[in-house]
Amino acid sequence: MGNLPKPARKKKDSPAKNESPNQGKLINYATCAPADMSYPTDLGLLNQVRVHTEKIIDILIKSLKGKIQKKPRTYRKIARKDYLAVAKQKRPSRHKKKQAIKKQLQYIKRNLAHIEQLIESGDPLQNLSQKQYKTLLVLSEIYRQQLWLWENNKQSISDRIVSLSQPHIRPIVRGKAGKPVEFGAKLSASCLEGYVFLDRISWDNFKESGDLKAQVEAWKNYTGHYP
Repeated sequence: MGNLPKPARKKKDSPAKNESPNQGKLINYATCAPADMSYPTDLGLLNQVRVHTEKIIDILIKSLKGKIQKKPRTYRKIARKDYLAVAKQKRPSRHKKKQAIKKQLQYIKRNLAHIEQLIESGDPLQNLSQKQYKTLLVLSEIYRQQLWLWENNKQSISDRIVSLSQPHIRPIVRGKAGKPVEFGAKLSASCLEGYVFLDRISWDNFKESGDLKAQVEAWKNYTGHYP
């Protein structure tokens, strides 16, 4: 008998062949959902703060009727006149705006001092609603931030409040032409086969590049392969 041919050995599949190849296209992007609010200015924001402190003073005085002899002066008519003198100008100079901000800060400081004195005169805080008390805390924080910006001649501060009615909103620097700063929640999303997944939402600005690894791994868990 002749020599029989040896049976061919089966080649083991390489690990690379067992793995699924990369498939599909993953689109990642970030955007900002604009909030329903007017464009904020420091002078306009301080004017709103001043008006609300005057309202709180009126509420506290009404609750302490008969306990105090003289109503504290707020100079609200003069304060509004000072505000409108600059706000109505189309392009006021930087010096004029800074002087107007200084005046509004002084009015607010006086009003906050009156509120503190009224609180010490009795217990009128119980006459404020939960919303009004929260607003009072926001007013104090806005005054602190704006005073720091004015004293240090700065344009930005951490956790800056730009809306009295929506204090959670933060300025989101986008750098787009014509609209470098937006106000609203920043979104980080990914698009998979026509479906959009919201991966992250934040009122504070963040670097969307930090979400890339997690988005790719989420694709792997969902489809079984990398994009």
